[in-house]
Amino acid sequence: MRLLVTLGDVFGADSLLEVGSSHVSGVSYMNLGDAGLGYLKDQAALSGKARIRATLNPAGMDLERWGDLGVPEGFARKQLDVISAFASMGVETSCTCTPYYIGNTPAYGEQIAWAESSAISFANSVLGARTNRETGPTSLASALTGRAANYGYRLWENRLPTGVVDVIDSPKSLLEYSLLGYSLGELLGNGIPYMRNLVPSSPRQLKSLGAAAATSGGIALYHVEGYTPESRVIQKEDFTSLERFSVDRSMTHEVLSKLSGEVDDPILCLGCPHLSLEEVQSVATVLQGRRLSKRLWVFVSRGVYYKAKGLGLVDAIESAGGKVFKDTCMVVAPLEEMGVSEVQTNSCKAARYLLNRGVSVALSDAETMLLESLR
Repeated sequence: MRLLVTLGDVFGADSLLEVGSSHVSGVSYMNLGDAGLGYLKDQAALSGKARIRATLNPAGMDLERWGDLGVPEGFARKQLDVISAFASMGVETSCTCTPYYIGNTPAYGEQIAWAESSAISFANSVLGARTNRETGPTSLASALTGRAANYGYRLWENRLPTGVVDVIDSPKSLLEYSLLGYSLGELLGNGIPYMRNLVPSSPRQLKSLGAAAATSGGIALYHVEGYTPESRVIQKEDFTSLERFSVDRSMTHEVLSKLSGEVDDPILCLGCPHLSLEEVQSVATVLQGRRLSKRLWVFVSRGVYYKAKGLGLVDAIESAGGKVFKDTCMVVAPLEEMGVSEVQTNSCKAARYLLNRGVSVALSDAETMLLESLR
């Protein structure tokens, strides 16, 4: 509670609010190290249980099939200690960046305390819930107290657009939505774009857009005219003083050339953010009765994994030579220790983080990537 009050004082909050749920980041041992693990053990020893529903971000490995990923045993032991500390505090060991796929789905206008940039973006923008860009410690504090400081995106006046973006060439694939999002982040930094002429057919497309926009910039909230819930209540006359931008295919091609390079024998990685059940179905449909010539790793939440398993989708993908992993993704796994040096993906977020770690990356549309890898 002292942490949350201090945070509120720094940002001029007038009160603490009740929050309906929390999503906690800072889970992979790769990011935490021994210092972070020690902090969590201290909290587990001193703190009580979560007072609200609290879900957990991806870990550095599949908690059960970590050997299949090539994760060293020493890393695995430390990662399981991290998960044990969270579990003792009543945090669900969901290990996903898409908590909205496993039932942690806040209502429009609901105050929540979420960490993980893509989840924050989806909750604020697509669901119309209200959260700031929380950190691991603050989202855990909110889980244990049920409270958060009232400032930032929790206030309506801070959720209004800061720029109007005309989308010239409407994206179609998830990769194109990811490229558009990355361009938005570069254009607006941590602003709030109001997008026109964008007609998404699925929230999955906006999941990809938001993840990339939060990676290249700090965009935690955006509006899509006629699609996202808050776009319908924003008064258009407020736009007269706003800066205008446009994004066309030439800009997204620049992003593609910047993030994508040559690879010889990459691992195909899908699931940053974690795939939905419908996306797993799409992968399984492409691979049905075929064989892959390259390694394929598909990353999903634990909840989606067991639904996909029950529908035969996991078996279809793995019969083709792929692997479906839960609890983790390529961004938070210890790739260096796993001997991974090349990745092909459809996620600009994954590409940016992997490039920063010295991994060679090629960007490609998921279906094209899969079809080109079939024998």
